[in-house]
Amino acid sequence: MSKSTTVIIIYVLGLVIGALFFDLWGAETSIKKGLIGIGWTALFLIFLFLAEKKED
Repeated sequence: MSKSTTVIIIYVLGLVIGALFFDLWGAETSIKKGLIGIGWTALFLIFLFLAEKKED
C-alpha cells in the first residue's frame, strides 16, 4: 500500500468520525466546526503532498 493511499484512508476515516461523533456537518454549525473541517483538509493536503514527494 502506498503512502498516499494510507493518507487518503486516514482522511476519510477522520471525516466519518467527525460526521458521526463530533457532528461537524450538523444543522447547528459554528465557526469552530468550520475551522476544524478546514484544518483537517489542510493537514490532508500537506501530508498528501509530502507522501507524493517522498515516492518520487
